Amino acid sequence: MPKDGGTRRVLSGHGYGPHPRMRLDAYAPRRFDEPLPVLFFIYGGGWDSGHSSEYEFVGRAFARAGFITAIADYRIVPEVHYPDFLIDCGRALTEALSVLPAFGADADRVFLMGHSAGAYNAAMLGLDGTRFGAPALGERLRGVIGLSGPYDFYPFDVKQSIAAFSRAENPQASQPVNLVNRKAPAFFLGHGTDDTTCGLYNTQNLGDRLRAAGVPVFERHYEGVRHILPLLSLFPLLRWRLPVLRDVLAFMRERM
Repeated sequence: MPKDGGTRRVLSGHGYGPHPRMRLDAYAPRRFDEPLPVLFFIYGGGWDSGHSSEYEFVGRAFARAGFITAIADYRIVPEVHYPDFLIDCGRALTEALSVLPAFGADADRVFLMGHSAGAYNAAMLGLDGTRFGAPALGERLRGVIGLSGPYDFYPFDVKQSIAAFSRAENPQASQPVNLVNRKAPAFFLGHGTDDTTCGLYNTQNLGDRLRAAGVPVFERHYEGVRHILPLLSLFPLLRWRLPVLRDVLAFMRERM
């Protein structure tokens, strides 16, 4: 499918560790005059599948909009289990913020974003990132964007969550809804109302916890939409289906 023009890949398979999946890609506009904020995107796939090459359209969509966008591969089930895939994402974020300023990134303005299992990963890094090797971002973390994410799914009762989390020593601490505090970053939570893969209640429950803690949250329910469309609507030819790109950009620009 067509990709957004006016962008370039500035990192391709950049290593952040010894494992073959510890690789990082990044995209930037071809031309810009001042340092740009960083968007760190984490793809989903039930913690057991996925590759950064499948998400180039995401990187280029946000690069064209003025964000230097990093997308990392990470180890997956069954080779690893919780919290190892989070630790990989934390390491990848650390590496991205170290190397991307050389390509014009402003590491003092950072956003985390993910879809599905990647939204879970992004939420966990945003709420308790230092536990997983991510840098202590503080006010540098301007917001977290979650699309179609699972944030409140204990007890584990589906194949993917059982495989990924059944060995967790403290399963309650693996749930984003249980990590919310008044110092949490602002959140954008987008979810389809007909999502049967990851129920809308995940976004509703996390949104309720964030609001109760006084944390800014923008919650958008896309009527009649299933699990994958909020992600696919970032493709240029599918943006007419849902205003996800517009909504996310409005959230990020306000937080800057």
